[in-house]
Amino acid sequence: MTGGWLYIMTNRPNGTLYVGVTADLVRRVAQHQAGTGSEFTAKYGLTRLIYAEYHSEIVRAIQREKTVKHWRRAWKVRLIRSVNWDWEDLAGTI
Repeated sequence: MTGGWLYIMTNRPNGTLYVGVTADLVRRVAQHQAGTGSEFTAKYGLTRLIYAEYHSEIVRAIQREKTVKHWRRAWKVRLIRSVNWDWEDLAGTI
């Protein structure tokens, strides 16, 4: 089994959040930016990668995604700000 990524996309600082999981972060972010990643991200224009967390096992990344999806928004914002205070697009760094 390979590793996986938990990631969070948005459209602007403090905007709508999308929590996802993937084995190929570069490909998945490119899909979101092209509007083909998911209906939700396309509808709200979520093209900015603002958080990414690698797990050596995809199963752990999926478990983490399920956990984070159920968090309150304030907890997600705190997680994002712990590594990306200004909500900058991290897509160019992956």
